[in-house]
Amino acid sequence: MKVTELNLYPLKSARGIPLREMTLDDRGPAGDRRWMLINDQSVMLSQRDLPRMALITVQNGSGELACSAPGMPPLRVPIPRPGEGARLNARVWDNAEVDVQLAADSAHAWFSQFLGASCRLVHQPDDAFRQVNRVYAAKGIGVSLADGFPLLLIGQGSLDDLNRRLDEPVQMRRFRPNLVVDSSEPFEEDTWRKIRAGEVELNLVKPCARCSIPTVDPDTGELGREPMRTLATFRRRGHDVFFGWNIIASSPGILRVGDPVVVLE
Repeated sequence: MKVTELNLYPLKSARGIPLREMTLDDRGPAGDRRWMLINDQSVMLSQRDLPRMALITVQNGSGELACSAPGMPPLRVPIPRPGEGARLNARVWDNAEVDVQLAADSAHAWFSQFLGASCRLVHQPDDAFRQVNRVYAAKGIGVSLADGFPLLLIGQGSLDDLNRRLDEPVQMRRFRPNLVVDSSEPFEEDTWRKIRAGEVELNLVKPCARCSIPTVDPDTGELGREPMRTLATFRRRGHDVFFGWNIIASSPGILRVGDPVVVLE
């Protein structure tokens, strides 16, 4: 097996960026989900609330976030320096509050106009630590503004199996993985606990319970019913529907498309 896709998501719930090489730091992929939109109550916003976020394209620049969206002028947002933007606590899902820093007011206005809802752009500063759930990770294992874990892995065979059940196949990007492996057997990753990709060891710690985001068409920003309706017919466990695995790297390192993948446990 080998790594076939690497994806970075600088702004939580905006479009991802395909990479050939990905650096892993102490929070996961470097530059991944360090930016987030929040509402007036400082709660995260995502495609679950605002499906049009799927149409926002971003790039990590040198000290800034570059943004574009249909019908909007380009936006360049500098990473807030210490003391430039107010620090506040924001909430990601039901986790404890996370320490973030407000971006410039012009960024809030740009996103609010495009999305048709009041929102603010925030950044996770380098000195803001967020602990991964201690049920799944040791003390000191951090994460960015991702839902809960540094990386998400999906096997290609799993998507192929789902697509055979759908009237209209969907692309992998609906599920927003950081790492795709060309496994041929459907849901083979359910049997893995530790793998090595290139020189990096990765621990599969928790299956990913899916929300409504895969039902958002990434090309139109419109909400539908598939593929979750079909996925629920054979991947439901209790109240949750699972697709993909949350993973944690054993140490910082570099992942590359084409890296061999070996199952260690």
